[in-house]
Amino acid sequence: MVTRALLVGSLLLVFGTALLQAETPSELAERRLRESAKSELPGVAVLVARDGRILFQGGYGLADVEGKTPITPETKFRIGSVTKQFTAAAILRLAEEGKLALTDSLAKYFPELPNAQTITLRHLLTHTSGLHGYTEKPGFHASVTKPITPANLIASLRADPPDFPPGTNFRYSNSGYFVLGEIVAKVSGRSLADYLRIAFFEPLAMKDTAIFMNAAPPSGVARGYTIGDGKATLSMDWDMSWAGGAGGLYSTVGDLLHWNEALHGGRVLKPESLQAMTTPHPLPPGANGLNYAFGLTVSQVSRLPVISHSGGLQGWSSDLMWLPAQRLTIVALSNAMPTLPGLEPTSITRDLVSRFLADEIAKLPPPIEDKTVDPKTYPAFVGRYDYQAAILTVTVENDRLYAQLTGQKPFEISPRSADEFFFNIADAQIAFIRNEKGAVVAVQHTQNGNTFRAPRLAVEAVALTAEQLDAFVGSYQYGLDSVLTVKREGTQLLAQLTGQPPLPIFATAEDSFEWRIVAAQVRFAKGADGKITKATHTQNGITFDAPKIK
Repeated sequence: MVTRALLVGSLLLVFGTALLQAETPSELAERRLRESAKSELPGVAVLVARDGRILFQGGYGLADVEGKTPITPETKFRIGSVTKQFTAAAILRLAEEGKLALTDSLAKYFPELPNAQTITLRHLLTHTSGLHGYTEKPGFHASVTKPITPANLIASLRADPPDFPPGTNFRYSNSGYFVLGEIVAKVSGRSLADYLRIAFFEPLAMKDTAIFMNAAPPSGVARGYTIGDGKATLSMDWDMSWAGGAGGLYSTVGDLLHWNEALHGGRVLKPESLQAMTTPHPLPPGANGLNYAFGLTVSQVSRLPVISHSGGLQGWSSDLMWLPAQRLTIVALSNAMPTLPGLEPTSITRDLVSRFLADEIAKLPPPIEDKTVDPKTYPAFVGRYDYQAAILTVTVENDRLYAQLTGQKPFEISPRSADEFFFNIADAQIAFIRNEKGAVVAVQHTQNGNTFRAPRLAVEAVALTAEQLDAFVGSYQYGLDSVLTVKREGTQLLAQLTGQPPLPIFATAEDSFEWRIVAAQVRFAKGADGKITKATHTQNGITFDAPKIK
């Protein structure tokens, strides 16, 4: 299950270090993973294959920390939103059989849902329906550990105001894919689990893939963890009845290789259906979004075309990638979120592309810098830009332009044109956007198929010193299983809730801050000794106190 924060979080991983030198790509990969993994902590299973032949695979870290069970390529993982491509393929298979059409309105299946008359199945497949994501609703995490029926989950969507009219924007929505999974069940007359098993898993010999059932977990499945301060704790355990067609599957690296080979080899869908599934849906002008097709994103890694999807939920993260020109599969499955640094699946898969296809990448023409751009224009770009899950700070030094994401060092960006720049260390571009008066008001960031607009931040109305900010640093008890950890990086406070990435918070008063990725505020209170004793959090009309942990 993916959110905008996770998508942006994956962007933060791309600015890596130079490759270590070794004799072969497999040795490079083995060394990189061994150095990142810890033998006593959760880890990752990885596989690389070309034309169906495995070039590299391995397991690193523990599938069960308490039981000391190591991860192997046969370990089963919950794969989160990698599930979406299976749901999309099921819809397309049913369309091939004439049992539904992508132009069908949602009202044909669930007329009680908002905008059902004007939402089509194509809207649901491409995250352009406007259905509000149920995983973003207040109280979701308080309910997700208990089972729910599909009927009750869909009924809970009825009162949610749409995010936008169908087809007018893009917003990643797990609601759309959960509903699609139940449409598969309605049309086929079988549960989604049974349909996927009969239509795909059994014919493709995917014996280690199925919808996860908490009451009867499969043998050999990993346990999900959260890693913080170098320690692993068992993560919140979703009851996967909440995930369905949006993220309910478990699998192995080997089974996902079978799937990639079959899907992209034409053994799952007819050619025209596969073409539709792997062609990005056009978005309205100005809409932020992914190059999203049906359950898959289409992008470039190291300037090579890639079809992929990642997944993430508390305790689990995954990435499955297909490079069509090379017929290369790369898959990484982890039983932690957050993971150890360097073991994020989206970071691993991109790193492995650069290792196993180094010779082919070296033959590609490099990005061309426009040397006619005058460095005297660079000061107009200097400032901070709101990436929601991070801040991009742009600076000038010695007539060169640099961009720095929160928590990372600055990297040089080079001009492709007067207002368009590319990162020299990653496949990422930013275009500076001007208003009608010519002033720079935003950047448009493009990377791995993801494009979004980040507004320029005004100078903070409340500027606090490092000493003032340090008073708020610490941990706050947000619930039985949730802790908010506040830390300072430079003059920026970052707040991280258990199981989520750290996010910047901005001062609105000397004791109050706000998030900008969500409408949430926090106010810190002092005790008689002048030290912070608690945080008071306000979001969606709910306010609660979170004592500081001593």
